[in-house]
Amino acid sequence: MNLKEIRTDKAPLPAGPYSQAVKAGNLMFISGILPIDMETKKIVEPTVDAAKKIFSHLDYILQEAGLTRGNIVKTSIFMRDLKQFADVNKLYAEYFSDTKPFPARSTIEVSNLPMNAQIEMDFIAVI
Repeated sequence: MNLKEIRTDKAPLPAGPYSQAVKAGNLMFISGILPIDMETKKIVEPTVDAAKKIFSHLDYILQEAGLTRGNIVKTSIFMRDLKQFADVNKLYAEYFSDTKPFPARSTIEVSNLPMNAQIEMDFIAVI
C-alpha cells in the first residue's frame, strides 16, 4: 500500500509518535486536532471558539493535501461537555454548508482530553 504523510506547520504538529495526516490509497486519515492557538501554543476556549480553531487547522491540513472540505466523509467529535453540543452542531453545519451530503459523524462525550481541551476532532477524507 502506498502511504504518504501529510504535514503542515500551519496546524499543530504531532506531540508524539503519530502523523498529522496520512494518505492511504484513496483515503486520508487526519489525526485528532486540538484547538491550539499557533502563536501562544495554548488551548482556545470556550468550546465554540475551540471548534472554529479546529476547523481552521483542518483547512490548512486539507490545503496541504490538495483537498477541500468536500473531501471529508467522516468526522469524530470528542467533547468534555455535551451541553455545548447544540452550539458546536450549529457551527459544524455552517462549516460544512457547501458539502452535500454532510459527512458521517460520531459525537462522544469524554472525561478528559489532552491539554485539558474541551473538544477534539478527527476526520477521514476521500481523495
